Amino acid sequence: MLLKDKVILVTGGSRGIGAAIVKHLSNNGAHVAFTYMNSTDTANRLAEALTTTNIKVKAYRSDAASYVEAQTLVDQVLIDFGRIDVLINNAGLTRDNLIMRMSETQWDEVLNTNLKSVFNLTKAIAKPMLKEKKGSIINITSIVGLSGQAGQSNYAASKSGIIGFTKSIAQELGSRNIRCNAIAPGFIETDMTDILTEENKKEYFSRIPLKRFGSPEEVADLCLFLASDMSSYITGQTISVCGGLNN
Repeated sequence: MLLKDKVILVTGGSRGIGAAIVKHLSNNGAHVAFTYMNSTDTANRLAEALTTTNIKVKAYRSDAASYVEAQTLVDQVLIDFGRIDVLINNAGLTRDNLIMRMSETQWDEVLNTNLKSVFNLTKAIAKPMLKEKKGSIINITSIVGLSGQAGQSNYAASKSGIIGFTKSIAQELGSRNIRCNAIAPGFIETDMTDILTEENKKEYFSRIPLKRFGSPEEVADLCLFLASDMSSYITGQTISVCGGLNN
């Protein structure tokens, strides 16, 4: 129970990597508040399934890309849970297209959801964490933010921005015992990889030293470590979970 009695806020926690993070944290003793946008039934079922006599899990409908909604969310979670020890910025989306075909809407939507959301939630959580003089902020970026990817200039820009933001916040808040790190997943078994053909998968496996995609639970394992006191001297870092692809 590495996270016993810690209160953790996760954005985009109803599906995929986010849901795995919520499950893993609650199974290790944390009380978890998580957000969703459209999957109301799925989010509520997840919260109900994980809630026990000793563990509180609650879902909140909130748009992380909205500055106002992010502040309202944090205020409500503080009322419901009393404090927030860890923030995990996981909300994100893709709107892939080549630059010659990419619309302004596709650019703005990805930058707002993936990058501005990280600013919104970090800004909202900073004051409560400063008051407590402790905290851990974990930002989910991507290896695409480290290497780039054709057809994903908007996504790559948003994820690269998260890395620079993470390093800056680590420097700003470190003196108050608030840590900020980033996790860069590679190819993870989610809805996005499910649509790949077997031929596509074999091509990607040939480039990955471990010869497979990762699981959402393997990303959640790193979240568990960075949320726990075991990582108390780690801040400003970007750690890849990619099977050696980013080598």
